[in-house]
Amino acid sequence: MLDFVVCVGGIYVCFLTWSTLQERVTTSTYGADHQRFQFTIVLNLLQAAAASLVGFIYIRMVQRKPMLTMTKHRWRRFFQVAMLSSAASPFGYMSLRYINYPTMTLAKTCKMVPVMAMNKVLYGRHYATHKYAVVAMITMGVSAFMLCKSSAKGIDVVENSAYGLLLVLVNLAIDGAVNSTQDQVFAEDAEISGQHMMCLMNLCSCVLMSLWLLNPLNPELSNAFQFLRTHPRAMTDIGMFAMCGAMGQCFVFYTLANFGSLTLTTVTVTRKFLSILISVFYNGHSMNTRQWLATSVVFAGISLDVYMKQAAKRVIVHAVDDKRPVSAELREEVDEAVAEDGPLEARDVPELVALRAGANGSEEPAAAVRRRRVVDVAAS
Repeated sequence: MLDFVVCVGGIYVCFLTWSTLQERVTTSTYGADHQRFQFTIVLNLLQAAAASLVGFIYIRMVQRKPMLTMTKHRWRRFFQVAMLSSAASPFGYMSLRYINYPTMTLAKTCKMVPVMAMNKVLYGRHYATHKYAVVAMITMGVSAFMLCKSSAKGIDVVENSAYGLLLVLVNLAIDGAVNSTQDQVFAEDAEISGQHMMCLMNLCSCVLMSLWLLNPLNPELSNAFQFLRTHPRAMTDIGMFAMCGAMGQCFVFYTLANFGSLTLTTVTVTRKFLSILISVFYNGHSMNTRQWLATSVVFAGISLDVYMKQAAKRVIVHAVDDKRPVSAELREEVDEAVAEDGPLEARDVPELVALRAGANGSEEPAAAVRRRRVVDVAAS
């Protein structure tokens, strides 16, 4: 029980602090001159460096495992994911110049839309019927939220605009390509874990962004150093922002390994809703009744997805416990359950392996079904 409280508390503390600092760093002004930190590549570089370092420490000191043996093909795949990831983040940061933080957080709950679209377009994957209902609820909720703009005047200095939402959608589209590519990497190479992805993808991102910043024609790095030198509070905020995100990922991995994907998803959903509440009440953003209803529709759709994942897990567990004979229906249920839970990870794997072995008439190692994308499950 203590482990569970520590894990959930760690996720809440790290990521609620992370979201608060993200809003502060990207939207607040610093110093008597009221300047904003607008150097998004530098911010992304510092976050990636912290994530890579903490990921390495987690693998070596917590898991006590050796690092992945790298080949040219693996480096190429990690750099491919890193290039997409590095391209996605600036659009999210830039969007905060045109929309407020609750709007961006709610819009990012649409992440499964581009992920599903990219998986379908790039890799021909199929989804259960209810997934499309969930996508429809989320899309309608976010659209209604944007259309029902609040007429109340809080302290918002940013008016939600279609251009800001467009930047978020570009961010989500590239994120969809990142996540579908990560899924493909996990499917191709069973030795790669989420921790390896966290460490090595962010390491490759650091290399790419460093090359961009060291370009003599790009003044961003020198301007960022000058800003941080004259605004030390920004340096503290950015350092805490980067470390909270990285430490939160460690709690994500530990929670997933010890308490399962359903628990993690539930914590993640409630964390995002709490982030909106904190931003609204702590930073004085205004939301009208219709926007609250639209937000409820979005989280109802996400809750439906969580419920269906639990139902999928029950299909697997009951089939294994009942030792049901191999049949076409059983194979179909296995495929649907795997599609729902995406595939299952950690404590869910033994049941899936046993069921697949029975359904397919062959033995399949646990590593072959360990392909869950968990690197940004909570930090999105």
